[in-house]
Amino acid sequence: MGAGAIRVARPHAGNSAEHFAPDRFDLKATQVGEQRLEEVAAEAVATTLAAAPDIAATAVAYRSEQQARTVRGALARRQLTNYELVPEVVAAVEFLQAAGELTGLRTIALYDLGSSGLSVSVVDVATRQATYSERTSDISGDYLDSLIREQQIASGRIAHPPDPAGLAELDALCRQAKEQLSATTAVALPSEHGLVLLSQENLEALITLAVESSARMTRDVIMRSEQAVQAVVVIGGCAEIPLVARVLERWLGMPVRVPVHPESVIVRGAALLARPPQPVASPTAFEPETEQLAPVWLADGAPARRKAAARGRDPMRELAHGRRRELSVAGVAAGALVVVAALGLGLGWGPQVLQGDSHSNSAPSSAVTTAPRQAALEPSVAPPPVDATNASVAAPPPVWQPTTTEAAPPPPNPNTILVPGLPPIVVPTIPPLFPPPAPQRR
Repeated sequence: MGAGAIRVARPHAGNSAEHFAPDRFDLKATQVGEQRLEEVAAEAVATTLAAAPDIAATAVAYRSEQQARTVRGALARRQLTNYELVPEVVAAVEFLQAAGELTGLRTIALYDLGSSGLSVSVVDVATRQATYSERTSDISGDYLDSLIREQQIASGRIAHPPDPAGLAELDALCRQAKEQLSATTAVALPSEHGLVLLSQENLEALITLAVESSARMTRDVIMRSEQAVQAVVVIGGCAEIPLVARVLERWLGMPVRVPVHPESVIVRGAALLARPPQPVASPTAFEPETEQLAPVWLADGAPARRKAAARGRDPMRELAHGRRRELSVAGVAAGALVVVAALGLGLGWGPQVLQGDSHSNSAPSSAVTTAPRQAALEPSVAPPPVDATNASVAAPPPVWQPTTTEAAPPPPNPNTILVPGLPPIVVPTIPPLFPPPAPQRR
């Protein structure tokens, strides 16, 4: 896709990258004019496919990602889907390799001078990737045509066109004269504005400064790429001007190659890259049943856990929930012990527990003072709090019994603590810290 024309190439039967002939292509060019480039490209593809329904694949070469997006949108509006987009550098290298132009080369500088500008790319031949690239519109085929036009008007043989349409017509005539000079030394083309006369010598005098500027840009691109470029390959509509190859070789000091029909190198390379879509394998009738396997650490009870996973339950979450429940039960038990200790201190057992020794195990006063106080405070003792989520494992609340006037039976052991709702708690006897003093002798 050039700014001035859209080219379509179709290889002849049997002409492929394996069995290649550079001239065995059907080529067609469509002028862009005032239309949008992507619309002309999509229309050219649609027209070609309609005229040849046996075409199995289509490849479209693009210069930039922005151009690729616009072309993809234009093709989608025409409901064209059987195509692929390939970069211009990849398409050019595909054709050049098939034509044998890159034999023995590892790195090249691709010099593409078209109607809208100049692109210089340093390309790795093996990977077909541009390691460094620059583009400018300061020099282009349109710019060279304008130089010829101004020279023809300045000579006095051509009248200046009065309107833009006449100016565009004169530019097209100057372009035709420039292209014809690639095969001859002079050309004369009549027009309603006068006779266009141009020789090879006059053309080179007009465009030498512009071509030298492009050679300077190419040298700078190669230096900035820091690659060992072995040759320069010139393509594009202006590549057939003999002066271009001579100036590049003089400025760069390396071989310069110009393939046959350089203006269609990219489109022919894209045609070689077009591949028919691969058929998608249909799924087999037998599909193995998939099941969610439990982790290795859930080896015990694996069938039950797999059933739980099939029902949408998470074994990890249930395990964490069970651990939280165990911690909660342990917290309730610890809370109950704290309540028991607090009740014991509040009921006056603390001094007896802390002060008791082996000499006070049979003191009858501890049973006498403990029972009435326990009976008197019995109605005010509240059961320990129970977590609602752990009601099945918490201790049952104490059964309320009406108070009687009879004194509670003494505990079997003075070190036994009775708490309503809990089993008897036996406090071990703490031996004295210091031995009793020896009796003094008189």
